[in-house]
Amino acid sequence: MKTVLFVGAGRFQLRAIAHARARGVGVVAVDGDPQAPGLTAADVAETVDFSDVVAVTEVARRHEVDGVLTMSSDRAVPVVAAVAEDLGLPGIGREAAHLLTHKIAMRRRLSDAGIPQPRFAAVRTLAEARLAAETVGFPAVLKPADSSGQRGLFLLESDDELERHLHAALAESQSGEAILESFHAGLEVNTMLVARDGHVTLLTASDRHRPPGRGFGVAIAHVFPSTVAGQPLAELEEAAIETVHALGLRDGIAYPQLLVSDDGIRLVEAAARIPGGQMDQLVKLGVGVDLLEIALRQALGEPVEDELVEPRYVQPLAIRFLTAEPGPLPTGTVRRIGSLEKVRAFPGVVDVDMYLSVSETINPVRLDGDRRGYVIATGDTNLKALDRAEAAARLLDVEVW
Repeated sequence: MKTVLFVGAGRFQLRAIAHARARGVGVVAVDGDPQAPGLTAADVAETVDFSDVVAVTEVARRHEVDGVLTMSSDRAVPVVAAVAEDLGLPGIGREAAHLLTHKIAMRRRLSDAGIPQPRFAAVRTLAEARLAAETVGFPAVLKPADSSGQRGLFLLESDDELERHLHAALAESQSGEAILESFHAGLEVNTMLVARDGHVTLLTASDRHRPPGRGFGVAIAHVFPSTVAGQPLAELEEAAIETVHALGLRDGIAYPQLLVSDDGIRLVEAAARIPGGQMDQLVKLGVGVDLLEIALRQALGEPVEDELVEPRYVQPLAIRFLTAEPGPLPTGTVRRIGSLEKVRAFPGVVDVDMYLSVSETINPVRLDGDRRGYVIATGDTNLKALDRAEAAARLLDVEVW
């Protein structure tokens, strides 16, 4: 029996772990949090800080695993690549992993390749940040060079705000670096692609709805297919494919995010993993492609045939995340949670989940972690699916003190 090592065992790894075990593949999982839910779901659990490459490599060697992978965790991608490379297992390689997780390195490589993107500058100190602001201008986006989940992300309007938030952004970076980028209004579009031996197949393009204010970077809904059409959609898809090639991803799952503005298309970010936020479900329900199976096969060095990556149909759908305003949840400490059955029974709803319990606190939307569940609905059109998902989400019955 083949065995695979999951680096990180958070909630978003659970579906992938269950898929591997259902396929008859043994699962070893590592996570520094002994309460991580994936540890209980695995065949073998090791409480190990998954950012420690040496320790994770020792676990992989001791259990003689045949592959190593992660789902949703950007911080685990370089570790997965390093462990696989050191043990001679299939992987994307250290260089590609660095380019796809370090925003400054990514921006520089994409700039060399001519990929359209915001103006940017790397910063480590307040003096560097002030010089960068003269080039980048305001409004600007400040974020850590190597973090995810919207941690340390700020929309800035002035030098005063830059000074106020720089320390928080740098504190979220393992390398002590941040990046300042010009802000551009527009519609953000997620794309999902699969690279096989250098050939890239685009699977989906979906709109990523975000709230105004401090949580401007958090997705509160995904809508598939994208409302972008015609020539702009063709340019967006071409930019996504060129991004994957430019960043050196030859075998793996890619997640470029692009911004469609009045003055053109820009690459926001890209990742080399199945993202969180139910994007694997969007691809499976939307076009019939199983990203979990593809990721597992690539980690184990098994062939990924054309029929596994070619979209089979197009089913419009929407994912509405359960958040505080502009979502349906109240803010405060939870005193009672009603049944989800009436949400599940709403027309078009195909999946519902909630990560919430009594005595927990619902916060205003700021980070990805402020999303406390989701509703997925289908429809004849993407906008009909979104209407259904939002209407179903409003049926939630949650009371706070």
